[in-house]
Amino acid sequence: MYHHYRPGYVEVITGCMFAGKTEELIRRIKVFEYAKKNVAVFKPTIDNRYSENQVTSHSGSSTSSINVKDSQGIKDYLDQNKNIDVVAIDEIQFFDEDIVLLIDELAAKGLRIMCAGLDTNFRGEPFGVMPTLVTTAEFVTKLTAVCTVCGAPATRTQRLVNGQPANYNDPTILVGASESYEARCRHCHIIENKPTYPTRKD
Repeated sequence: MYHHYRPGYVEVITGCMFAGKTEELIRRIKVFEYAKKNVAVFKPTIDNRYSENQVTSHSGSSTSSINVKDSQGIKDYLDQNKNIDVVAIDEIQFFDEDIVLLIDELAAKGLRIMCAGLDTNFRGEPFGVMPTLVTTAEFVTKLTAVCTVCGAPATRTQRLVNGQPANYNDPTILVGASESYEARCRHCHIIENKPTYPTRKD
């Protein structure tokens, strides 16, 4: 009837922008803090939209965090702080590929890892390390937003440049908020000059 589980696992919270990913990550962080677990919260230095030392959701919820340049920054901190039970990482899609190896090692050592980030970029294509994390994590939560055009469940992030849909060839990474992005459903998501089958070559 009762099962004993070995500690150490990976949770991923993903979806498009404005789906509540960071809000959910903060909620889970507070649950562990209430249980008196030592939680280390990290975010990449590239994400400075609201604060440099806090993870902040679009709705204003926040929790203290540690800014790191890359996965090595997380490892260095944890090497110096051996009492951490839970590691939370926001905007995981911006980290280097080595973050996957680090997360795997930390989970194997018994730490609980919680990651939040976009599953696709503005083109609607897999974003950074997220595809690998989704396939290797024990638990995956995919959240949806509401399409700003038609009100349907939104799974895409629409980038707008001067109020118009972005071009497929624009840079992938551009950190912004409501003035740069909208949540869209599949049918309302528009990317100018996006390749179509069979012209696209791998």
